[in-house]
Amino acid sequence: MEGLGSDGASVTSPVAQWKSDFSRAFQYYLDRSTPHTLHRWLGTLAVAMIYILRVYYVQGFYVVSYGLGIYVLNLLIGFFSPKVDPELEALDGASLPTKGADEFRPFVRRLPEFKFWYSITKAFLIAFVMTFISVLDVPVFWPILLCYWIVLFVLTMKRQILHMIKYKYVPFDIGKQRYTGKK
Repeated sequence: MEGLGSDGASVTSPVAQWKSDFSRAFQYYLDRSTPHTLHRWLGTLAVAMIYILRVYYVQGFYVVSYGLGIYVLNLLIGFFSPKVDPELEALDGASLPTKGADEFRPFVRRLPEFKFWYSITKAFLIAFVMTFISVLDVPVFWPILLCYWIVLFVLTMKRQILHMIKYKYVPFDIGKQRYTGKK
């Protein structure tokens, strides 16, 4: 039994080693991209434009685009929602501060910006690959899908905005306020 790793070290296949190396390198570059928000979003915009040009060029894959739109809408809801829902927290007795004497709690998203970006980018890349699979090009009347998606978007965002107004939270981080003093 000499050739079976009797020295205690585990033997890994070249494929597993390559997968491990690739995963480590990918995570390294993903971690390095974290502070570069503008560049990450510009890259995602470029990927989205390539996808849109591909769909426009082949004049198809509208069902794939509709599924992508529904997924992005779902991510958007998670991005705009607080991690702890004030509606459910009100049942427990605790709630968001409503008076000046209440404790300040910053807005914490259910879906952080980095995960939101990563999920959208991954979704556009997967949808782009799906446009090369001819079985997924189902013939549909795309204006109906577009109208249905717009109705879903408007109703969902209306509900989300009403929730924001009711519980007085703003999901946008404008940055640190700077006071210039009296002039």
